[in-house]
Amino acid sequence: MRSLLLAGGKSSRMGQDKAMIKIEGEYCISRIVNALYSSDNEPIRIVVSDIKYIEKYGKIINSEIELDWFVDSNQYAGPIEAIIENFEDNSILKEDLIQLATVDVPWVTNDFFNCLRNSIGDNDDLLMPTDGVKKHPLLSLVRPKVVLNKLKKGSKKPLFIQFSELECSSYLEDFKILKNINYPHDIG
Repeated sequence: MRSLLLAGGKSSRMGQDKAMIKIEGEYCISRIVNALYSSDNEPIRIVVSDIKYIEKYGKIINSEIELDWFVDSNQYAGPIEAIIENFEDNSILKEDLIQLATVDVPWVTNDFFNCLRNSIGDNDDLLMPTDGVKKHPLLSLVRPKVVLNKLKKGSKKPLFIQFSELECSSYLEDFKILKNINYPHDIG
């Protein structure tokens, strides 16, 4: 099963590149890639905002992992646009399931991704993680054709609402696993 790792954000609230922040001695992007790899979510397509990040990130990621790099055609357009652009690629669209991920959730594990895969129902268009308070659409396990058709309608609603309008089940996970880093104080 493939995965789509979004790594093209500005990181403006954090004040530094989130992918390059070290958590427990390991870069965020490496932590996520390793979790995806360990849960058999290869190849991993990493979406970046500029070609310079391919070399920068490529130096710190395990070279044995099958990666597929993609540069946003519309830099910093946002995650919805990045998902649409990538899901229009036939190599992604032909897949039954795609695991979404972002670089700013460094505590997710391969067990988390395995649990999503084992929990999605046959009738689910997607499985969206939640910590019981907040939904985390960018960590969803999705059926790309259905999601692409939904997102191409151009709704301005937040992604978690658009996803909730599909045949969507929720997956409850500990806040500590789903916690994302947006500000320096989120790291501690």
